[in-house]
Amino acid sequence: MPPHAYFVVSAVFHYLGPAFAVLLFVRVDALGVAWLRIAAAASIFALWRRPWRLWQRLDQHTRRLLVGWAAVLAAMNSVFYLALERLPLGTVAAIEFLPVIALAAFAARTRRNLLALVCAVAGVYLLTDVRLVAEPLGIAFAAANAVLFAAYIVLGHRVAHRRHLHGIDGLALSMLLAAVIALPIGIWDAAPAVVDVVALAAGVGIGVSSSVIPYVTDQLAMARLPRATYALLVCLLPATATVVGIIVLAQVPTAPEVVGVVLVVAGVAVHQAQS
Repeated sequence: MPPHAYFVVSAVFHYLGPAFAVLLFVRVDALGVAWLRIAAAASIFALWRRPWRLWQRLDQHTRRLLVGWAAVLAAMNSVFYLALERLPLGTVAAIEFLPVIALAAFAARTRRNLLALVCAVAGVYLLTDVRLVAEPLGIAFAAANAVLFAAYIVLGHRVAHRRHLHGIDGLALSMLLAAVIALPIGIWDAAPAVVDVVALAAGVGIGVSSSVIPYVTDQLAMARLPRATYALLVCLLPATATVVGIIVLAQVPTAPEVVGVVLVVAGVAVHQAQS
């Protein structure tokens, strides 16, 4: 399968799972949903990859890298759901994308790539409907999530390209560590799901669709694409979030937001991978 196809799968599930999570907020608070997502994914990875066997064979630098990535995963998922509790999915997605533009711009070396970035920036600007006065805390959580998402991409690339560490095994180990790191802040809010079979099943489903499928395909894409190419492909995420918002949450976009989606897709189409 070509690396761009892995990214398409990741892009679809990156917001499909969170859209379902928004529907779960009526049963479980945001931090509880975040922990259920992390714990469910960690359990699946543990059964699939048995990552603890890998730990003893790793050097200290790789261990620190995985712990750092785990901390980013734990924090990113937590603030992401706190933002979704207060803002529309498309708005959070657009804010999440902004630091990634900087990663792509840093590596851009051709006029074609600069044109692609202009299209992408214009598209994200139109997709972003930020009402700072109305929901400042939601904006703060979304901004924190955006910074952490950029860190996720940087650290994820390092893990995916470690010669002695298979990317999915590194992801499995980091997700297991993330479940432990997030435990103190999410376990109490997740407790009601223990006696609610529907909520527990939904939490597992969200973990699979939000963390297992997109993170695995992320690693497969990251291992095969230059960082700048991957960063610009992430421009698709606000468009994906808009489509998912329409289908799952009935969040119909305005005319400017539709134009924004077109510009984002145009930016991806114009982009040329660095040699």
